[in-house]
Amino acid sequence: MMLSDDKIRHLTHLICKGLIEKNILTPIEGEEKLRKAIKRILIDELRVGEDIDITVREKIQSLSKKPFEGSMEWEVLYKKYFSEEESRRGRK
Repeated sequence: MMLSDDKIRHLTHLICKGLIEKNILTPIEGEEKLRKAIKRILIDELRVGEDIDITVREKIQSLSKKPFEGSMEWEVLYKKYFSEEESRRGRK
């Protein structure tokens, strides 16, 4: 699920604010550069998640006995395949 630019911008501000409040980061002039880097990372991670979702759905559709989306069987398979695909891509 892709987030809007406004939501991503809001998240980057929250992350920077949290890092500053926890004294992990000090307010700096290059803060905008950091926000842009965080935004790029968030977008990349969301894209990977979308790619995994597409791969998992295709895998479920390729089964000879296709479960109905939303059924318990479909949900179990989706979670299993999603986790496997995350591991395969080094996300876990």
